Amino acid sequence: MASVGPPTASTQPALPSGLTVFKTVPYAFILPEILCGTWVWILVAATSVAFPLLQGWVMYVSLSSCLISLLLLFGYLFGFHKNSENWKVLDSLYHGATAILYMSAAVLQANATIRSEFETTSLYYQLNTAASFFAFVTTFLYILHAFSIYYQ
Repeated sequence: MASVGPPTASTQPALPSGLTVFKTVPYAFILPEILCGTWVWILVAATSVAFPLLQGWVMYVSLSSCLISLLLLFGYLFGFHKNSENWKVLDSLYHGATAILYMSAAVLQANATIRSEFETTSLYYQLNTAASFFAFVTTFLYILHAFSIYYQ
């Protein structure tokens, strides 16, 4: 006969706050996202934006994502989440949407890089190449962060 006991409670891991943010897997991606996104913005701005329609979107996505990720990082560092499950949902939705936006920006930056190979100077081509690389790395970081929330 099966023993009747109290139901086991499934406990969710606590959201990190303070410096433990940098030691916890999905949240440790925030700082590299900010740094790589900042590099994208700096490198595109250094090219004097030869293709404003393409690179304007790249600069918008990289700068706004960097600022919002910085606010999210401060929210985790200072414990504004108060261990609420809503922050996990917010974090996952934000990083998923940003991964899609960054993928579009990375593709547009790669297009600008291909177009700049013969139309601009060698320095601008090299800057565009580096910006494309960091845009794809940042996209990958946002995708990793969005999906790793589910595997905690």
